[in-house]
Amino acid sequence: MIYSLNGTIIHTGQNYIVVECAGVGYKCLTTMNTMSKLPGTGEKTMIYTHMIVREDAVELCGFADTGELNCFKLLTNISGVGAKVGIAILSVLTPEQIAIAVSSGDSKTLTKASGVGNKLAQRIILEMKDKVKNIIPDSKVNISSGNGTSVLPAASGNVEKAIGALAVLGYSPDEVTPYMGGIDPSLTVERIIGETLKAIGKK
Repeated sequence: MIYSLNGTIIHTGQNYIVVECAGVGYKCLTTMNTMSKLPGTGEKTMIYTHMIVREDAVELCGFADTGELNCFKLLTNISGVGAKVGIAILSVLTPEQIAIAVSSGDSKTLTKASGVGNKLAQRIILEMKDKVKNIIPDSKVNISSGNGTSVLPAASGNVEKAIGALAVLGYSPDEVTPYMGGIDPSLTVERIIGETLKAIGKK
């Protein structure tokens, strides 16, 4: 399994890039969100990858950060969501937006992606939401700063919603709360999710 690529971008196309590493060019399907974060052709870059092996093809997909990579893996584990549909979804929606849409049951937002009809959108919500049915981010979840000082007596409001949405992406409350200590709880749910994913990605 190829976990990541560190090399030079030698070509870009519609929803794909080619990264040359040690003289070998690797074509990676990628999202518009990732492409917007990458440098131009001829520049060095590092991307996280996921390889999908089928009977008729082997596809390597690349992402700018682990949050998008993990979200892609969750999406492509759902029946009817292949690499191209997963890429399409993450080209129009960020992992934060997908998490919020799933946790709130907003299938209309998911249908913005090419190849995602209402039935598939509802299936995505059903299967991803199953991941949080046993996780209730309520007053039992305490958030502390890195030095052990309590920042919030308990998760509430947007923080609570963010914890629930992150659970959709496969992160338990115990995993995410240590990274939320320095995040302003008055931020929007999407911003809290984004800041938490960035913090997790740095570890």
